[in-house]
Amino acid sequence: MPVRNPVVAGRFYPAQERACREEVEKYLRQAKPFVAERYIQGGLVPHAGWTFSAPTAGRVLAALGAQEAPETVVLFGAVHSWGVDRPSMYGSGAWRTPLGELLIDEELADKLRQTNSGLLDRPEAHAGEHSIEVQLPFIKYLFPDACILPISTPPLPSAVTLGQTVARVVQELDRRVVALGSSDLTHYGPQYGLAPAGVGEPGLEWAKQNDARVLDLATRMLPEDVLEEAHAHHNACGAGAIAATIAFAAARGATEGVLLHYTTSHEVMPMGRPTDFVGYGAVVYF
Repeated sequence: MPVRNPVVAGRFYPAQERACREEVEKYLRQAKPFVAERYIQGGLVPHAGWTFSAPTAGRVLAALGAQEAPETVVLFGAVHSWGVDRPSMYGSGAWRTPLGELLIDEELADKLRQTNSGLLDRPEAHAGEHSIEVQLPFIKYLFPDACILPISTPPLPSAVTLGQTVARVVQELDRRVVALGSSDLTHYGPQYGLAPAGVGEPGLEWAKQNDARVLDLATRMLPEDVLEEAHAHHNACGAGAIAATIAFAAARGATEGVLLHYTTSHEVMPMGRPTDFVGYGAVVYF
């Protein structure tokens, strides 16, 4: 059975079981309680090192933990490497976390292979990618018996069709599934090659406004517009993951998106004037 080992454990989050569990529990305790009116079908989470992103991602994960456990969590991930130009799933085996292994939902993967939707079964697309991995210890802690299906999702129009296709197959299987889309927001500053308002407070305000536009489209559940906005203004590194999650949630009956939390890495850990920083948002769909 193929097993994908962690690649950022010990750097983005603790590699040891006890320390990892304690941090998961800490971030879930800190999360502001949110109980949706209906079953949460999907959510958007950031994917930086836990010190920066977990206080935001924890809001979504805690909300999922407050409802009936899913049988499978589909994870639409951002793509940070060259060569992943089509949606690519890790369709068999397991992913290892410090809290134990998470099995792939191979039945769901097999059904998706039969859809001729353009979705590839390409484990190598996940080899060095962290955007899905950093969510998995939370999933293992909250839903120890759940399966997963990781899908690297480029920021292309195919992401919308992908989300709809996954929702249709989930319906056919009568499976209780939630989807998580993993994306950070604006990467601002000279380090990232994006600083139209310069550094300091004007740059921070510019980035917040840049993020507000894409988050508005995301909460209004407009996946095609999210893709266009992110392409034009560079305010989501995982626009495909966001679009696929929205499309999945809408196809599963979600009609509302709610922003649970927004911040930036500068606000999480200020180090003098804001110069280089990243935006983080947490959204749920129900």
